[in-house]
Amino acid sequence: VQLQASGGGLVQAGGSLRLSCVASRPFGGVAMGWFRQAPGKEREFVAGVSWSGRTTNYADFVKGRFIVSRDNVKNTVFLQMNSLKPEDTAVYYCAASSLPVITTNPQTYHYWGQGTQVTVSS
Repeated sequence: VQLQASGGGLVQAGGSLRLSCVASRPFGGVAMGWFRQAPGKEREFVAGVSWSGRTTNYADFVKGRFIVSRDNVKNTVFLQMNSLKPEDTAVYYCAASSLPVITTNPQTYHYWGQGTQVTVSS
C-alpha cells in the first residue's frame, strides 16, 4: 500500500488546515493514524481512526481542535486541524496500522506516507 499525504502549508496561529491521505488500494479492516515529527523530536501520535470510522482517538494536545475521519470508498483519511498553534509545526505523516483498532505505538503501523509539512506562524 502506498500512502500519499497532502494539504500541509503555512498558516497563522488560530487558522485551520485539512490534511488528506490517499491510499493506493483499499485499506479496509485496519486502523489509520496520523503522527507528527518536529525537528529534534521523536515522532508522536496525533490521532487515529478505527477501520469502521466509528472510533477515534486523539493525543491530549490536539483534543478539541483536530478531527480525524476516513472515507473507505475513496480510500482516504482526513485530519481537520483547527485553532492551530505554533507548537503544532511539524511534518505530519499518515500511516496504516496492522490492526483494526487504534494504537498509539508507531511500530504497529506498517505503511507510512511521505509526510506533509505544517508550519504555524505566531
